[in-house]
Amino acid sequence: MTNSSNAKSPTPPAEYRGLLPAMAGIALYMLVLAGVVGFGAATGRFPRIFLILCVLFVAAAVGLIRLYRWGWALTSAASFLLMSYGVWAYLHTRMAAALVMSFLNLIFFLYLVRPEVRERLR
Repeated sequence: MTNSSNAKSPTPPAEYRGLLPAMAGIALYMLVLAGVVGFGAATGRFPRIFLILCVLFVAAAVGLIRLYRWGWALTSAASFLLMSYGVWAYLHTRMAAALVMSFLNLIFFLYLVRPEVRERLR
């Protein structure tokens, strides 16, 4: 005697929710940033304390590629803070490159806070 109300229906296989191409591009950008800052710190153009930023940029990139929430949070915070720094640098130096960097980081931040991106994270 089977009771149909207690029988569990088989669950359909979960849809693959992998890495979006733009997420991979943002992670690559974070790795390039880590390389540039690391090279600058190694050659003496930046203070040695900036090596901590390199580690954080690499951790953010790896966490984002692995779809971890902490990687997403680090990447989102880094892009927002770099955007803010770019605006500050433009206001003080009037260099257009700082404004371009700031706009690029704004695009990255706005992409990362989309629900389609956040629902893919573990």
